[in-house]
Amino acid sequence: MPAQTILGQSVLLAFRIALVWAGGILFAVIVRAVLPDNLGFVIHSKGTGILLPFSRVAFWTCIWAAITVTVLVVIRSMLIDFGIRTQP
Repeated sequence: MPAQTILGQSVLLAFRIALVWAGGILFAVIVRAVLPDNLGFVIHSKGTGILLPFSRVAFWTCIWAAITVTVLVVIRSMLIDFGIRTQP
């Protein structure tokens, strides 16, 4: 059942943001627990290489996704406050 009021939409979006944050952190913890620390991307430079473990890549990807969703919701709320509707 879709929310008909702006407050109802805001509450639904808050729950979605919370689920994205929780899912991202949970995914990062699972990846960290399952994969060994020496498995990942190696960035080669002159004479040496930098190991970027998959566990850190997963963690920062999930954090970035959660921040992106949060920013989009804030922008949407600001547009609604200014009187611009994002939905028909």
